[in-house]
Amino acid sequence: MSLTPKRARTPHFTSPEFRSALGMFATGVTIVTARAADGQCVGLTANSFNSVSLSPPLVLWSLSQAATSMAAFRQGSHYAINILAANQQGLAQQFATRGVDRFANVDFVLGESGAPLLAGAVATFECFNRSRYTEGDHVIFVGEVERCSHQVGMAPLLYHGGKFYTEHPL
Repeated sequence: MSLTPKRARTPHFTSPEFRSALGMFATGVTIVTARAADGQCVGLTANSFNSVSLSPPLVLWSLSQAATSMAAFRQGSHYAINILAANQQGLAQQFATRGVDRFANVDFVLGESGAPLLAGAVATFECFNRSRYTEGDHVIFVGEVERCSHQVGMAPLLYHGGKFYTEHPL
């Protein structure tokens, strides 16, 4: 009779090896945006986006606990997830850069909850900040989608193996 272990076994790989293996999963590219308590717009590039439930409509994404925008997302009631179009690689890079005004020269409108909605996005999800789960060095945010929209026929921006791509139907 074998007993189920109470803990995961120690990994036999390095953090860079793990990161490289994760990079083999092709993802879409999003920019998650919100308004901080002082009204300032905050945002970051994230590819850790996933659907959770259709009823109620739930999505999730994750953020490093060390992120400078963590307080705004942890404390705020709403945020928006903007799925980028194939022609928005520059925007993805701008929102991934530290120490810059990420909203400089960015065309956006404020959604009903106050979170910035980026012009040209393939889809947007305006979310109530329903729950947060701390796991490892990240926080998983679950958002209840209050509003969503999408652009039919637009190609999304994709990310795989450390490079950006656009779709090519098979």
